[in-house]
Amino acid sequence: MLTLMHTQPTGLQMMWFLLSAVLWLGYFFLEGFDYGVGMLLPVLGRNEDDRRVMINTIGPLWDGNEVWLLTAGGAMFAAFPGWYASLFSGLYLPLFLVLVGLILRGVAFEYRAKRDDLRWKAAFDWCATIGSFLPALVFGIGFANFVKGIKVGSDVLVAQGFWSLFNPFGLLGGVLFVVLFLAHGAVFIALKTRGDVRHNANSFATKAQLAAAALMAVFVVWQNLAWPAGDSSWLGSAATLICWLAGLLAVACLVTSWLMATKQRDGMAFLFTGLAIVFLVVDIFVKMYGNLGFISLDPAHPLDMTTASSSPYTLKIMTIAACTAVPVVLGYQAWSYWVFRRRLSTKNLPLAAH
Repeated sequence: MLTLMHTQPTGLQMMWFLLSAVLWLGYFFLEGFDYGVGMLLPVLGRNEDDRRVMINTIGPLWDGNEVWLLTAGGAMFAAFPGWYASLFSGLYLPLFLVLVGLILRGVAFEYRAKRDDLRWKAAFDWCATIGSFLPALVFGIGFANFVKGIKVGSDVLVAQGFWSLFNPFGLLGGVLFVVLFLAHGAVFIALKTRGDVRHNANSFATKAQLAAAALMAVFVVWQNLAWPAGDSSWLGSAATLICWLAGLLAVACLVTSWLMATKQRDGMAFLFTGLAIVFLVVDIFVKMYGNLGFISLDPAHPLDMTTASSSPYTLKIMTIAACTAVPVVLGYQAWSYWVFRRRLSTKNLPLAAH
């Protein structure tokens, strides 16, 4: 097997790879329960009032959560333009599906209440469900393929077809993301509601958490046996240990979340499903460290953290901007979550809706 001599990344390159990972982590943690709520509308929404309560739990939050995706994409574009260009040219169709899903969700949440007609609302509820399912599935398949390694040629363009992404491990990643976000969304609904909605969400969560734990265990074992991180990550043997540890902690967090949900400790259950997402993202990005999730077919023209990076001056300017803007973003998001922290129920709906 050919071994490549990698150029050691600079401190700024390492910092921006880490920041990109943190942005994706924040996106999946926050938008993960948004996706879960959207996918659960036809499952837990037994009637119109239940569905309104579910949507109201994320109504003030969902668009702010999507800021993390925009920021993650912007960071990739500015810090690692080679990474961004290869993804958006070679994986155009999957990213287009994500865009379609995000548009469907946005339209559904904004237009659902424009007419007091049950068929109108039902149509937009399905838009929200499909629009939540598509990004969760595509992101899961995509990041599973990053773990496996996406082939790029000497022109640093993706050298494999769209359908090759739907390999068994990629499909496992897609199903894992969907089930994990369902569990995360269910415990969020239980945390934010009272009455029958909370009871139904808690009952569903206990099933979804166990299913997510089983899928996570298969994902972690398969990944680390088939594609050990030490064979590709620039962190060497330490990467293998970190991936095993992060993956096993993700499984443990899901089991702990299930235990908390059975005791109806909603806050702790939500915390541990969120930690499971955190450890999963850590596992994936440690595997991607250095090669960015690519397998370069031409060793003379690899696509990695050093070749895909912007200039040092650009990274310095970005660092200054990030240090200025990120605290502001974190501040207003924390404030919005604090303001809308109370539980909801059908009793909070306007009487005219009944």
